Amino acid sequence: MASDADFMARALELAERGRGFVTPNPRVGAVLVQNGAIVAEGWHKVFGGPHAEVECLREAELRRVPVAGGTMYVTLEPCNHFGKTPPCSRTLLESGVARVVVGCLDPNPVAEGGAELLRQGGVAVDVGVLEQQCRDTIADFVVYKTMGRPYVTLKLAMTLDGRIATRTGDASWVSGQASRRCVHRMRAGMQAVMVGGGTLRADDPRLTHRLDASDPLSGNPQPLAVIVTRRLPPADATLTLVRERSPELAILTGLEQADSAAGRALAKRGVRLYGLPDRPDGSLDLAPGLGRLRSEARIYTLLCEGGGGLAGSLAAQGLADELALFYAPKVLADDRAVAGFSGLAVPRMADAAGYRFCDVRRVDEDIFVTARPLPA
Repeated sequence: MASDADFMARALELAERGRGFVTPNPRVGAVLVQNGAIVAEGWHKVFGGPHAEVECLREAELRRVPVAGGTMYVTLEPCNHFGKTPPCSRTLLESGVARVVVGCLDPNPVAEGGAELLRQGGVAVDVGVLEQQCRDTIADFVVYKTMGRPYVTLKLAMTLDGRIATRTGDASWVSGQASRRCVHRMRAGMQAVMVGGGTLRADDPRLTHRLDASDPLSGNPQPLAVIVTRRLPPADATLTLVRERSPELAILTGLEQADSAAGRALAKRGVRLYGLPDRPDGSLDLAPGLGRLRSEARIYTLLCEGGGGLAGSLAAQGLADELALFYAPKVLADDRAVAGFSGLAVPRMADAAGYRFCDVRRVDEDIFVTARPLPA
């Protein structure tokens, strides 16, 4: 017989269908159960649209299945405020469900309290089923709601020995075609894509998603391109991002470089220049730049695609909220090949940035690993 965890696992699967469509809202899934079987499902499909619980109740109505006396499983506590939609807590209370099982409580103080409202209305409420997985599903929402910056996903395609390019800089291709398709879907689900200056100069990237028209994410806007570099490109550079995407380009650089003649020339082309202070170790302090992307460019989700120095800086500064690592079945065994993470001097293993594995799966011939930081 199916358990609470089984039903919540299905709700989590449904929540993932909203990835790339509901930002800056959280991804949420819901299922309605009667007599030990799922009779209706729903998920938050688009920002501003009905929430998962309402979608689930609508499906129940379309299928003409009873709601009263049933159990609703929802990955996030039903909202308890009037926003773009009425409060889901009141909608559930009026629906006649007898029990609501919640994955995790809402971290948004504006929307919290739905569980308590339901209890006061006589509905049995249980909280904490697959809680960590449900929290992971809304991890991006928590960051941009509480930290004033985008949620940063650090994506790297690496060999088994952790290299992203050969000693000559050749990175074509580390991972396989299926993994590269996954990356384009990741880009399409993000609002910005970021790389370092070395990657800009070596690869001349476009940082756009290029998906088949049949993919549901193909109609999403192209992400803002973000470069982190002290070495500014000339305003008349032949680089694709400068030549073709200047109004869709932001450069995080040093304070001096941002105020230089080169910086002013780029700004005239429409490039956003964010001058950043130095950290004690001489690296750029990335947090203020990410904060400005959030406040000035309304960027909530950002995909960083390296290189190694930028990846190392994000990890060291506690700004890599999620690691998305594609491991290819290749080994370079070359000390001078380009490492996925670099630029740090860590004397003790105890000082290493700590992460926990969240998911490991096959992508054709590659292995895809998702990891998130350990709690502070």
